[in-house]
Amino acid sequence: MSTPQVTHGAVLQCSFGAAPCPLVVLPENRVTAGMLPAANIMDNKPLVNVASFGLCSSPTNPEVVALTAAALGVFTPAPCIPVLALPWEPGVPSVAVGGLPALDTNCKLMCEWAGVIAVESPAQMTVTVP
Repeated sequence: MSTPQVTHGAVLQCSFGAAPCPLVVLPENRVTAGMLPAANIMDNKPLVNVASFGLCSSPTNPEVVALTAAALGVFTPAPCIPVLALPWEPGVPSVAVGGLPALDTNCKLMCEWAGVIAVESPAQMTVTVP
C-alpha cells in the first residue's frame, strides 16, 4: 500500500476557515518521514499543532454569533481559534508514530464549531507501507 505520510509543514484547510495553515509536528516522537517529523492522530492541539485559519465563518461559533448580532444581523466572521477535542480520524493503524496511528491525507479533524479540517498537502513524498 502506498500512502502520503503527513508530516510537519503539511498544509491544512478548515471548511469554515478563510485561509490554510501549516501543521506543526513537534519532534517528540523521534519518527521522521522525508527528514520531517511524522504526525500521528494526537497532533491535534489547538495553536500548538493546528494554528488559526484566519477568519471563521461557522454559524455555530459563539464569536461569529456575537459579532453578527453586534452588526445588527449582518453576517460577520470572527478570528479563528480552533477548538479540537477529538483526535484525527481515522488514522493509519498499520503505521505507528510514537505508538499511535499515523496520519495520511485521508484523515480529518473535527472542530467543535462544525468545521472539518483536511490535509491539502502532506509536506513530503509517498511512503510505501508493507
